[in-house]
Amino acid sequence: MARRRRRVEPTRLLAEGTRPHVSSHLLAAERVVSLADFTSPGLIIPRLQGRDAATVIRELCAVLQREAGVPDLLPFYHAALNREFLFSTAMGHGLAIPHARVSGLARLSFALGRSAEPLVWVPKGRPPVRLVFLCAVPATEATAYLLLSSSLARLAKEPRWLKTLLEADGASEMLDALRQVTLRAVAPAAL
Repeated sequence: MARRRRRVEPTRLLAEGTRPHVSSHLLAAERVVSLADFTSPGLIIPRLQGRDAATVIRELCAVLQREAGVPDLLPFYHAALNREFLFSTAMGHGLAIPHARVSGLARLSFALGRSAEPLVWVPKGRPPVRLVFLCAVPATEATAYLLLSSSLARLAKEPRWLKTLLEADGASEMLDALRQVTLRAVAPAAL
């Protein structure tokens, strides 16, 4: 007997006043999903205090724990930092996308930090970084994470989106800019 997936209406989710849980299931429901669906104003730091990869990742980990429910700060911080030292995620265009998988995390999310000056990133000699997206990835959300990371890569290649993020006055304006970047559509799977 074939099972049908229930279509999730984004207007119903938003009307309830909650941030939608963005998972592979919702992505497969043909819902328009933007980068803003993976974060919130509380997860955005418009003026990073840190000046290097380690302090910036620590700063972003703290907001992910407070706002997105990352259960254990220290293991998450070490996993993200070790991954970054092994394989830097600094891209051209001033963007870095460190990430780590987290057991017990309810949903895929990211914290975004912006620096007024270029950051010292690892390894030295990498392109300068001003925007850092630290992704907290549930162990079971590989598909959603791949779609998120491909959208972040598209963001890096679009000068007008980057300019908007770099010039926004605060977290709310940065979130508005992220709403402009939608994830690639995923066709629903037939069950």
